[in-house]
Amino acid sequence: MIALLTGATAFTEHRPPPRPRPPDGPLGWAGYDAARRRAAARTGEEESVVYGTGSVGGRACVLLSFEFGFLGGSLGGPTGDRLTAAYELALTRRLPLLALVATGGSRMQEGMVALTQLQRVAAASVRLRAAGIPQIAVVRDPTTGGGWATVGAGADVVLALPGAQIGFAGSRVRPPDADPYAYSAEGQFAAGQVDAVVPPGELATAVAHWLHALGPHEALPPAPVPRALPPAGEPPRTEAADADTVEAADTKPADAATEGTADAEPAHADTEGAAGAGSTPRLPATGREAVARARDPRRPHAEAYLADCFPVRLPLHGDRSGGTDPGLLTGFGLRADGRPVAYVAQCGTPTRPAGYRAAARTIRLADRLGVPVLTLVDTPGAANDAEAERAGAGAAIADAFAAIAAARVPVTTLVIGEGGSGGALALASPDNTHVTADSYFSVIAPELAAAILKRAPSETGATADQLRLRPQDLVELGIARSIVS
Repeated sequence: MIALLTGATAFTEHRPPPRPRPPDGPLGWAGYDAARRRAAARTGEEESVVYGTGSVGGRACVLLSFEFGFLGGSLGGPTGDRLTAAYELALTRRLPLLALVATGGSRMQEGMVALTQLQRVAAASVRLRAAGIPQIAVVRDPTTGGGWATVGAGADVVLALPGAQIGFAGSRVRPPDADPYAYSAEGQFAAGQVDAVVPPGELATAVAHWLHALGPHEALPPAPVPRALPPAGEPPRTEAADADTVEAADTKPADAATEGTADAEPAHADTEGAAGAGSTPRLPATGREAVARARDPRRPHAEAYLADCFPVRLPLHGDRSGGTDPGLLTGFGLRADGRPVAYVAQCGTPTRPAGYRAAARTIRLADRLGVPVLTLVDTPGAANDAEAERAGAGAAIADAFAAIAAARVPVTTLVIGEGGSGGALALASPDNTHVTADSYFSVIAPELAAAILKRAPSETGATADQLRLRPQDLVELGIARSIVS
């Protein structure tokens, strides 16, 4: 497996200092030494883990690889020595750790001595995490027991080989009626425990991209504000094309509550690589129009913006608590200049608790690794059904707010559609939020505001005007820094 990733480049094996071992191990388990000798003869290895330094796609790293043929890749005392030495090597040299995992768990012949190796590994992983060094795991068939619960699932990014058996419970200790899909790579991906299922032929490229994205890095600049995109099939808007509509955009709504709104000169962002940069987008004349444009299915959504920003995207999948939200995309992207940016993007649907937890996971990982963050806001609001409440909607939204508030790396936000209440604000930068001309941001949807105020449905438009939710209103209120063009 190491050769599959490193190719023709050299792998330099390291070994920890030898330690004396009692005959047949710490428990004096009859036949243990003989079993070790047979395993060594069969595999050519002295222990179930090999580690050292190498490179994948030109990116240097510390690799550790389990040899399942050596006593089922089990963890004993000597295995723990090698695992912790690998983590320490990564820490000392400030290199990412790449773990190729295939293990059945703790080694029975060493009893509790074997089990406590999990604590050693967890402590070594925490030290590496605190130093801002990334950890990537490639889980193979099988990966079960404590090896999955530490080296595997404890990594920052988890990639799995197709069809691999993955789970804390090994095949011999599960309930007899257990669904085998739940213990597969594909099942773990569906449950949000694995970030991607990668065929062997694509693994080296995927790992190289991840090593590039995660670093370690020197200081990185903030994520640039994405350029505004036109609806599918339309050319980018230009000032000349919109000249006949700008005047209408400068006309204030008739509602008295909007008197004094300055619409004539809204700020516009300088966007990197924007076609027609400096053009003036057509702005909505009323709150009702702003909402209608944000809800227009023809406007560009998150997928289009991410594709425009990143030639290479590396998705992070799931909240690591058994949940996923297809309406929220997270991961790391590589820009055209090769610089990484972490992204969190809402896709226009109500965001579910798993989505907020996945967002918080991504933001915290980026913050720890010094990678700037880009969030794309587009949701009518947080999911408010009974299942969302049972899944901890409030706590999940609070976690997302906290992740943004605690971030030391720069966070850039672009509102690309609906900005529905706290469910949208939870993913917005407090001081670097920008908006498109096809967006709105509101304390609540105007229909719901009218209902709360006991107004007739016919007054929804006037309520939208009073809420001052248009892009130019948001700039004037200081909520947004600019309207992108």
